[in-house]
Amino acid sequence: MKKIYLDDVRTPIDKNDWVVVRNYDEFVDKVTEIGLENIELISLDHDLGDSAMKEWHKNVYHNYKLNYDNITEKTGMDCTKWLVEQWMDGKPFVEVVIHSANAIGSANMLGYVNNYCHIHRLPQTCVRVQWAHTVE
Repeated sequence: MKKIYLDDVRTPIDKNDWVVVRNYDEFVDKVTEIGLENIELISLDHDLGDSAMKEWHKNVYHNYKLNYDNITEKTGMDCTKWLVEQWMDGKPFVEVVIHSANAIGSANMLGYVNNYCHIHRLPQTCVRVQWAHTVE
C-alpha cells in the first residue's frame, strides 16, 4: 500500500514512505496510476504555486480571507474535489489528512472530505496534521 503526499515545495523527512507529487496533474495521474485500492493514506497541501502563496500572504495570513479568484493554478481543494468525485463514482474510499499551513484552505478541504464521510455514514476522520519535512 502506498501513501501520497501532495505539496509543491515540502518533502517529508521520511520520504521513502511516501510518493510525493507536486501539483494537481501529478496528483491525478499518480492516484490513477496506483489506484485508490492500493493507497492507504493521502496527505494534502492547499497552496500549490505562486499565485496561491501570494493569496496566502496577502489575505489568508493577515485577514483570514481566501479568494479563489486570485489563484490561477489548481489547489489542493481541486485535488480534494477530484478525489471525492472518484468516491462518488464508486472508487474505494481512502483516508485523507491535511498538512497545509493555510488555515482557511485546510478548513475547506477538511469540510469537503468530512461532509462526504458524514453523508455516507463513514467516520469523519479527516484532520489537520504536521509532518516533519524539508523545503525544496
